[in-house]
Amino acid sequence: MGVAAAGRDEADSGAAAETGGERDTVASMRIAIVGGGISGLVAAYRLRTRLGADADIVVLDRAERLGGILHTGEMGGEPLDLGAEAFVGRRPEVPALLGELGLTDQLVTPAGRRPLVWAGGEAHPLPPRTLMGIPSDAESLRGLVDEDTLARVAAEPQRALTWYPDADLDVYSLVADRFGAQVAERSVDPLLGGVYAGSSRSIGVRAALPGLAAALDAGAPSLTHAVAAALPPPSDAPVFGGIRDGYRVLLDALAEAAAARFVTATPATRLARATGGWVLDPLGLVDAVVLATPAPVTARLLRYVAPRAADAAAGIELSSSVVVALSLPRDTALPDNSGILVATGESLRAKAFTLSSRKWPHLAERKTALVRASFGKFGDDAPLSWSDAELIAAATEDLATVTGAVIDPEEAIVQRWPGGLAQYAVGHVDRIAEIESATADLDGLALAGGYLHGVGVPACVASGENAARRIAESLA
Repeated sequence: MGVAAAGRDEADSGAAAETGGERDTVASMRIAIVGGGISGLVAAYRLRTRLGADADIVVLDRAERLGGILHTGEMGGEPLDLGAEAFVGRRPEVPALLGELGLTDQLVTPAGRRPLVWAGGEAHPLPPRTLMGIPSDAESLRGLVDEDTLARVAAEPQRALTWYPDADLDVYSLVADRFGAQVAERSVDPLLGGVYAGSSRSIGVRAALPGLAAALDAGAPSLTHAVAAALPPPSDAPVFGGIRDGYRVLLDALAEAAAARFVTATPATRLARATGGWVLDPLGLVDAVVLATPAPVTARLLRYVAPRAADAAAGIELSSSVVVALSLPRDTALPDNSGILVATGESLRAKAFTLSSRKWPHLAERKTALVRASFGKFGDDAPLSWSDAELIAAATEDLATVTGAVIDPEEAIVQRWPGGLAQYAVGHVDRIAEIESATADLDGLALAGGYLHGVGVPACVASGENAARRIAESLA
């Protein structure tokens, strides 16, 4: 067991609490947070600000470090994110959090370059003004798909559309039926792969594209019309934001501000109701619990507390991926784009490349050119078992193929992410509704994490904030 204390000594909790016995009634309120990723750390921070210095907040994590799937490594002695490296700019949660923590100067935005899509053995511009790759007109796809597909997209508004309100289906079935398989595989899959490490076949319309589902429910006469209705207005605002010195800056600041006790390399093994609170092994008796854990872990811990919720959470599957970061000579002839996404069916092993030095101005200032290659997606976790040498070789060879450049890495880092992202499959919205309904009356219990209402960092921040609010209100 690894323990990092911030503010309160472990002995303050009392030996009786460690064994699950009754705590001294004058002891401070004790809250356990299972999961030290961004959701759990935000929950800890918000609970500290709401409950004050006397609350005993304990964050338990099975990993040896905090941060979950956010992790900042070092390349050339400087920070580089090896998990998520950006957040959606239109959501306010991350900039607001950076401001609260005095980190506004860490906020950075991309250079504004567009990515390419590798399809049919060559690079194409990513179609503009799409909804997760689903177009609102045929012309935006020209060059990426064949002429027959272009004609099919153009004629789609004239075809009768059958859609049942509140229905759900996988994105592929909808897009391929209305626009053709090439649109799903070449335009939609590369973007869904970047968000969920999945594909149009593994992701449901209602969970991943709620605006589109709402437009269809409202009676849009075609998919073309539904996409047009769901698209946000054109904007010059940056689509993404990032953190100059990596997510570890935010994670460290949250941990410090939370002033919690952090127990790492220690999984939670059992959760049960107790008089006036909960018993969470191995911590013992606590007043409240936040489960900021992946869906399978949440399912296991809820098995005897909320069986309906546990069953629903157990139905949420996870995808795995690997990131290979490459440091190349600064003069490597990389294209002037933010990245290269790979369509379904290509012979490459990588699913995407982020041309980090092209995408982020602050990384362009470094002495080498930085590239991140991504491997693996839902249903294909084979890259997890490849050796570091095999992964680096695959990244190098595939990058040379898509850029036509000589790729000679000076340094490489491999980061594996087993079970890193929840798949928002068909029926996901109903599963989450079932989980939340089945736990709504469990006083002193809250859930957080990327499987609930979005896998992105802003959604995870929001889930941690909501969990903290629920717990604080239950303890008031």
